[in-house]
Amino acid sequence: MQYALLAYGRPAAPRDTPGSIDEAIAAVLARPYVTGWVRLHSDESATTLRADGGKTLLTDGPFVDSKEYLAGLIMIEAENLDQALDIARELQETRTGGGIEIRPVIEGTFRGA
Repeated sequence: MQYALLAYGRPAAPRDTPGSIDEAIAAVLARPYVTGWVRLHSDESATTLRADGGKTLLTDGPFVDSKEYLAGLIMIEAENLDQALDIARELQETRTGGGIEIRPVIEGTFRGA
């Protein structure tokens, strides 16, 4: 089963430069159960689109004001939630803060490379 690990971080964490991933995190991302991953630019770079009464509204920034932001998305293959949690724990041990949300992916929706 596929799971998405949504990695959250603190706004002060540097992340907008390519190639600046810590070696420990890179080692986890290189494992065979990781089927894809992306890093996101800072939350200030976000634009939110939402519908309101038949009108489309665009706003700068993220949808919610939070102490953590969505920093990246990691796709994994795991046999069950327990295995997905073990993988997330391994990744969390390489990070200095923030949370990791684990969510199952609806079958057939991920288009990996």
